[in-house]
Amino acid sequence: MKKFIIINGPNINLLGKRETSIYGTETFSDFYDTLVNKFQNITLEHYQSNIEGELIDKIQEVGYSYDGIILNAAAYTHTSVGIGDAVKAIETPVVEVHISNTFSREAFRHQSYISPNAKGVILGFGLQSYVLALQSFLDEI
Repeated sequence: MKKFIIINGPNINLLGKRETSIYGTETFSDFYDTLVNKFQNITLEHYQSNIEGELIDKIQEVGYSYDGIILNAAAYTHTSVGIGDAVKAIETPVVEVHISNTFSREAFRHQSYISPNAKGVILGFGLQSYVLALQSFLDEI
């Protein structure tokens, strides 16, 4: 069975409460349960941390044994050379995901340290961005 993981960065644990005009009212936990039910033919895991080093540790931990990583590094996307380097260092393909359209937001959100080494980037489709990322992996199988 193919094995995938969603790795979420800072403040994604506040979905459903935080800036609902941008991120919506659904919690990530509820969305994840729906995702697992929809894709029962794969192993899907989820990890979230607000701490940069923990995200790097998780990327390194799964980066040689999983079939794909869906990474929403959130604000660290625009600031973390370390997370970008971790994505570059591993063998597992990574799809960078953002819930909002980062290009319609503040200028500093237009830069990504992850994109140059990602398999692809999906943004602006709300939580459906995760579904599209997962589907991109499954279409290759």
